[in-house]
Amino acid sequence: MLNKYSPDVVEKAKKIKLVIFDVDGVLTDGRIICDNYGNEIKNFDVNDGFGITLLKRAGMKCVILTAAGSPLVIRRAKVLNIDKVYQKCHYKIEAYKKLKKKFKVNDEEICFIGDDLIDIPLLKRVGLAICPRNAMHEVKDFAHYVSEKNGGRGAVREICDLILKAGGVWEKVTSRYFE
Repeated sequence: MLNKYSPDVVEKAKKIKLVIFDVDGVLTDGRIICDNYGNEIKNFDVNDGFGITLLKRAGMKCVILTAAGSPLVIRRAKVLNIDKVYQKCHYKIEAYKKLKKKFKVNDEEICFIGDDLIDIPLLKRVGLAICPRNAMHEVKDFAHYVSEKNGGRGAVREICDLILKAGGVWEKVTSRYFE
Protein backbone atom coordinates (compact mmCIF):
# COMPACT_ATOMS: atom_id res chain seq x y z
CA MET A 1 0.00 0.00 0.00
CA LEU A 2 2.68 2.51 1.02
CA ASN A 3 5.61 0.40 -0.16
CA LYS A 4 6.45 2.65 -3.10
CA TYR A 5 7.26 5.54 -0.74
CA SER A 6 10.43 5.83 1.29
CA PRO A 7 9.97 5.29 5.04
CA ASP A 8 11.04 8.91 5.56
CA VAL A 9 8.23 10.22 3.32
CA VAL A 10 5.66 8.02 5.07
CA GLU A 11 6.81 9.28 8.48
CA LYS A 12 6.55 12.89 7.32
CA ALA A 13 3.09 12.25 5.83
CA LYS A 14 1.82 10.86 9.16
CA LYS A 15 2.29 14.28 10.80
CA ILE A 16 0.37 16.36 8.24
CA LYS A 17 -2.57 18.50 9.40
CA LEU A 18 -2.52 21.23 6.71
CA VAL A 19 -2.03 20.80 2.96
CA ILE A 20 -1.18 23.81 0.81
CA PHE A 21 -1.65 23.62 -2.95
CA ASP A 22 -0.22 25.81 -5.66
CA VAL A 23 -2.62 26.11 -8.62
CA ASP A 24 -1.06 26.35 -12.07
CA GLY A 25 1.02 23.23 -12.66
CA VAL A 26 -0.29 21.51 -9.50
CA LEU A 27 -4.09 21.68 -9.36
CA THR A 28 -4.09 22.33 -13.12
CA ASP A 29 -1.94 21.05 -15.93
CA GLY A 30 -0.36 24.49 -16.17
CA ARG A 31 -2.08 25.51 -19.37
CA ILE A 32 -4.15 28.68 -19.42
CA ILE A 33 -6.50 28.89 -22.36
CA CYS A 34 -7.81 32.32 -23.32
CA ASP A 35 -10.78 32.73 -25.65
CA ASN A 36 -11.44 35.61 -28.05
CA TYR A 37 -13.41 37.45 -25.36
CA GLY A 38 -10.62 37.45 -22.78
CA ASN A 39 -12.07 34.62 -20.72
CA GLU A 40 -9.60 32.31 -19.04
CA ILE A 41 -10.00 28.53 -18.93
CA LYS A 42 -8.06 26.22 -16.62
CA ASN A 43 -8.18 22.42 -16.52
CA PHE A 44 -8.77 20.91 -13.07
CA ASP A 45 -8.68 17.15 -12.57
CA VAL A 46 -11.82 15.67 -10.98
CA ASN A 47 -9.80 12.91 -9.25
CA ASP A 48 -7.55 15.52 -7.65
CA GLY A 49 -10.68 17.28 -6.43
CA PHE A 50 -12.05 14.12 -4.89
CA GLY A 51 -8.73 13.55 -3.14
CA ILE A 52 -9.11 16.97 -1.52
CA THR A 53 -12.69 16.05 -0.56
CA LEU A 54 -11.31 12.96 1.21
CA LEU A 55 -8.70 15.08 3.03
CA LYS A 56 -11.44 17.41 4.21
CA ARG A 57 -13.52 14.43 5.36
CA ALA A 58 -10.52 13.32 7.45
CA GLY A 59 -10.42 16.73 9.15
CA MET A 60 -7.44 18.13 7.26
CA LYS A 61 -7.18 21.82 6.52
CA CYS A 62 -6.60 22.67 2.86
CA VAL A 63 -5.33 25.94 1.43
CA ILE A 64 -4.67 27.31 -2.03
CA LEU A 65 -1.65 29.59 -2.29
CA THR A 66 -0.89 30.95 -5.76
CA ALA A 67 0.94 33.80 -7.43
CA ALA A 68 -1.79 34.05 -10.05
CA GLY A 69 -5.22 35.57 -9.58
CA SER A 70 -8.34 34.15 -11.14
CA PRO A 71 -12.06 33.98 -10.35
CA LEU A 72 -11.89 30.36 -11.52
CA VAL A 73 -9.69 29.54 -8.53
CA ILE A 74 -12.23 31.03 -6.12
CA ARG A 75 -15.03 29.05 -7.76
CA ARG A 76 -13.07 25.78 -7.60
CA ALA A 77 -12.07 26.46 -3.98
CA LYS A 78 -15.73 26.87 -3.00
CA VAL A 79 -16.68 23.60 -4.67
CA LEU A 80 -13.89 21.80 -2.78
CA ASN A 81 -14.58 23.53 0.55
CA ILE A 82 -11.03 24.87 0.68
CA ASP A 83 -10.36 26.56 4.03
CA LYS A 84 -8.41 29.58 2.75
CA VAL A 85 -7.33 30.99 -0.61
CA TYR A 86 -4.40 33.33 -1.14
CA GLN A 87 -4.02 34.69 -4.66
CA LYS A 88 -1.48 37.07 -6.18
CA CYS A 89 1.12 35.96 -3.63
CA HIS A 90 4.48 36.47 -5.27
CA TYR A 91 6.32 36.03 -1.99
CA LYS A 92 4.52 33.05 -0.52
CA ILE A 93 6.40 33.00 2.80
CA GLU A 94 4.33 35.91 4.15
CA ALA A 95 1.06 34.05 3.56
CA TYR A 96 2.67 30.88 4.92
CA LYS A 97 3.48 32.59 8.23
CA LYS A 98 -0.14 33.75 8.52
CA LEU A 99 -1.39 30.23 7.80
CA LYS A 100 0.77 28.72 10.53
CA LYS A 101 -0.76 31.10 13.06
CA LYS A 102 -4.32 30.79 11.76
CA PHE A 103 -4.33 26.98 11.84
CA LYS A 104 -1.96 26.64 14.83
CA VAL A 105 0.42 24.26 13.10
CA ASN A 106 4.18 24.02 12.87
CA ASP A 107 6.33 23.38 9.81
CA GLU A 108 6.40 19.59 10.34
CA GLU A 109 2.59 19.45 10.18
CA ILE A 110 2.39 21.14 6.78
CA CYS A 111 2.58 19.66 3.30
CA PHE A 112 3.13 21.96 0.34
CA ILE A 113 2.81 20.94 -3.29
CA GLY A 114 4.54 23.31 -5.70
CA ASP A 115 6.08 23.12 -9.14
CA ASP A 116 8.08 26.24 -9.99
CA LEU A 117 10.94 28.39 -8.70
CA ILE A 118 8.61 30.67 -6.74
CA ASP A 119 7.68 27.63 -4.62
CA ILE A 120 11.19 26.74 -3.45
CA PRO A 121 11.15 28.89 -0.27
CA LEU A 122 8.08 27.00 0.99
CA LEU A 123 9.36 23.62 -0.11
CA LYS A 124 12.47 24.28 2.01
CA ARG A 125 10.38 24.98 5.15
CA VAL A 126 7.51 22.50 5.26
CA GLY A 127 7.49 19.07 6.84
CA LEU A 128 6.47 17.36 3.60
CA ALA A 129 7.63 19.05 0.38
CA ILE A 130 6.18 17.60 -2.81
CA CYS A 131 6.21 18.46 -6.47
CA PRO A 132 4.54 16.90 -9.49
CA ARG A 133 6.56 14.82 -11.94
CA ASN A 134 6.51 17.66 -14.49
CA ALA A 135 7.78 20.32 -12.07
CA MET A 136 10.78 22.41 -13.03
CA HIS A 137 13.98 20.40 -12.61
CA GLU A 138 15.43 22.83 -10.06
CA VAL A 139 12.33 22.46 -7.87
CA LYS A 140 12.67 18.68 -7.66
CA ASP A 141 15.93 19.11 -5.73
CA PHE A 142 13.93 20.57 -2.82
CA ALA A 143 11.14 17.99 -2.71
CA HIS A 144 10.94 15.09 -0.30
CA TYR A 145 8.88 13.32 -2.94
CA VAL A 146 8.22 13.79 -6.66
CA SER A 147 4.84 12.38 -7.66
CA GLU A 148 4.49 9.73 -10.33
CA LYS A 149 1.81 11.83 -12.02
CA ASN A 150 1.90 15.27 -13.59
CA GLY A 151 0.29 18.37 -12.16
CA GLY A 152 -3.39 18.61 -13.08
CA ARG A 153 -3.27 14.94 -14.07
CA GLY A 154 -3.55 13.09 -10.77
CA ALA A 155 -0.52 14.32 -8.81
CA VAL A 156 -2.70 15.91 -6.12
CA ARG A 157 -4.81 12.77 -5.75
CA GLU A 158 -1.67 10.68 -5.38
CA ILE A 159 -0.49 12.91 -2.53
CA CYS A 160 -3.91 13.05 -0.84
CA ASP A 161 -4.05 9.26 -0.84
CA LEU A 162 -0.50 9.06 0.56
CA ILE A 163 -1.35 11.41 3.45
CA LEU A 164 -4.60 9.58 4.26
CA LYS A 165 -3.01 6.13 4.17
CA ALA A 166 0.10 7.16 6.13
CA GLY A 167 -2.11 8.85 8.71
CA GLY A 168 -4.18 5.69 9.15
CA VAL A 169 -7.48 7.31 8.13
CA TRP A 170 -7.86 5.96 4.58
CA GLU A 171 -10.28 3.20 5.60
CA LYS A 172 -12.35 5.58 7.73
CA VAL A 173 -12.90 8.14 4.96
CA THR A 174 -13.43 5.61 2.15
CA SER A 175 -15.31 2.77 3.88
CA ARG A 176 -18.71 3.83 2.50
CA TYR A 177 -17.47 3.02 -1.00
CA PHE A 178 -16.50 -0.54 -0.12
CA GLU A 179 -19.68 -1.58 1.74
